[in-house]
Amino acid sequence: MSYFNLLIGKSKVYFKTFTMLIPLIITCFVLSGCGWVLLGGGAYGGYKVATDPRSTGTQIDDALITTKVKTRLIEDPITKARKIDVDTVNGVVTLTGLVDSEEEIHRAVAIAQSVPGVKKVVNNLRVGKRGIKSYLTDKEITAKVKAKFIADPELKALSIDVDTLRGVVTLTGVVTKEEHRRRAVDLAKSVEGVKEVIVNIQVKGQ
Repeated sequence: MSYFNLLIGKSKVYFKTFTMLIPLIITCFVLSGCGWVLLGGGAYGGYKVATDPRSTGTQIDDALITTKVKTRLIEDPITKARKIDVDTVNGVVTLTGLVDSEEEIHRAVAIAQSVPGVKKVVNNLRVGKRGIKSYLTDKEITAKVKAKFIADPELKALSIDVDTLRGVVTLTGVVTKEEHRRRAVDLAKSVEGVKEVIVNIQVKGQ
């Protein structure tokens, strides 16, 4: 066997090994701080895995659903150019973002519904454009809402994701008490510039 053939053979073995490790890598991401990327899309923007009331298996299932929905949206010729935020909690997928037409909204919802394991799709998609000023204002509102959660002794360790679109704040996550959900909504509403709060927070056991 030539050196070239030997090298190709080794490359195939390495690739096969890496492919077999992919599920393990995903699991490690979810169980560690890196799991925030899969679950929420940002180092702090996502769920706090260690304090999430969901079981580890459910967290992994939700992470995989989010990844599959995002992948299908990117692959679809109608929705691929749109910035659509995807959050999944206990199989419930929330879509948030701006698109150019009602057709794109219907298409995005249909794509999310087609993913195995999805129990329900919450549609927060809107038709329209967002300028740089509106974008920065939304970012500022999101940061302020998160800061209030961090400063609150009962909410600081909870798994609540915050998305803002044109002043409308969407809260997504899982808490253990109804009072925590109410508290989160009240704090979000208290932030200047918030026009509305959409609540997708589930209370464990309800």
